Amino acid sequence: MEKNHLASLSLKGGRKDNFFFCLMEYYADKDRWFLKSLLQVKDGQDENDLSAQLGKDEIIRAWTDKFQVKNLIVDFPLSPPPFNKSLFTKNPTSDDKAVALIEQKMQELLAADERARQDNPKRYEQERNEDDLTSFSAVQMEGKSSDPLLSRPFKRRLKRGFLPYWNRPLDFWVWCEYFDPYLELFRGSFDSFGDTSLMTLLKFSYMKQDFDKSIKLYEGNTKLTLLELMRAKIIQQKDILGLSFLEEAVESRLDVVRKIERALKIFIYDHDLELIVKNPRAFESFILCLSGQAILGQKTRVLPDWANPTESHFIVPEF
Repeated sequence: MEKNHLASLSLKGGRKDNFFFCLMEYYADKDRWFLKSLLQVKDGQDENDLSAQLGKDEIIRAWTDKFQVKNLIVDFPLSPPPFNKSLFTKNPTSDDKAVALIEQKMQELLAADERARQDNPKRYEQERNEDDLTSFSAVQMEGKSSDPLLSRPFKRRLKRGFLPYWNRPLDFWVWCEYFDPYLELFRGSFDSFGDTSLMTLLKFSYMKQDFDKSIKLYEGNTKLTLLELMRAKIIQQKDILGLSFLEEAVESRLDVVRKIERALKIFIYDHDLELIVKNPRAFESFILCLSGQAILGQKTRVLPDWANPTESHFIVPEF
């Protein structure tokens, strides 16, 4: 029986936060996924715990070797910003051409929006008001944030410009595709290094020394994966909103996982399901692993060449 392994690592958080490896098996002949392993690694464990006895590095190496992991999805940047590349290389460099290209594309979007306003100002304002009064839904996911007409928040984002010390060309692509739903449902904007700590990058840089050289690394994003699940009508807007409320989060995570189980044909053991539902970090790692299904032949969003997909290895699934 042919099977493939797919793993994810959610590492964002504080220095002593737990992090989780999530591994799923895919059986091609049955078109069936199994959540095979959910490994929790944390600081300050007791002496009887396996993690405390072996140490993090040994556990990670043993886990990846045991399951012969070849593809690993992480939730933080794998490529540098145009400026300040010292985090990834010994010789800091800058890429002024990439920054100029993105700034030009931003100005073109703003210019097109301004032309639409000048050509028919009354109709422009009518559509603007209708858009502001409409509650966001999965139907609106059919379009892009960069489609006319531009929302007021997206226009403000474009006018603020591109910050090359923590934005990548990839960021602009994400803004064009997802800026409005990302802001509406998660109350924020996608910024590669805006919510990524230096400690996370250094921690992973040290950890991956113990990885097998054949392991391929990919970058995913849990929030974009949730938006694609919503686009596919696997989950609903209320499911995503419920994740941000403390009193509703556990129930919302359970509803989301149950819907994913049915729609994507994933088998999850009860003890793993309990851990995913109760622990937000385990839930994030599970969602992150879903984004990697594209690696094993599923659909994925196609990034333009100017977004440097070969450098970032960024994946957004289509369900």
